Amino acid sequence: MRVYVPLTLPGLAEAYKTGELGPGPLTAYAVTPGLREWYVSDDIEELEYAALNRAAAASLRLLAALPDAVRRRVVVAVDVPDREAVSDPDRGLDSGALGEVRLASAVPLTKAAAVHVDAEDADADVSAAAAALGAADHGDDDAQFTVDGAEDHELLWYDAQEIPHLVG
Repeated sequence: MRVYVPLTLPGLAEAYKTGELGPGPLTAYAVTPGLREWYVSDDIEELEYAALNRAAAASLRLLAALPDAVRRRVVVAVDVPDREAVSDPDRGLDSGALGEVRLASAVPLTKAAAVHVDAEDADADVSAAAAALGAADHGDDDAQFTVDGAEDHELLWYDAQEIPHLVG
């Protein structure tokens, strides 16, 4: 199963240093039954893109908690056995948990299929979105508009072999 692990650039640097994403448990995003039902599509590429975007939103939340981190969302796509990615059936259609899975233990970075990272030109919008998250969570429409501005930026695709360049 392909899962998408939200990180930050400092988190990616730590994973590169230790050779693993972790420690567990890790929150990741994948094509779950709840995501399939919510998205109403059978196209696996569309569903995986939706899971990637859920992970990008989680990465933004990580950035909000790290004010000194470079303002770029990071998502690592890894392949794990299906049994290792466990979703909470009680939260199936909870909008906050769509596509969310738990990985009980660390994942070797060698299982990374790709890394997705914002381009430099997204920094200002991602920074503003991270700062506006709290207000958006409390229903502020202007703040939500700012958060949505980060989602207008597509994450760039990098081969896992490019991680040293990304964190260097």
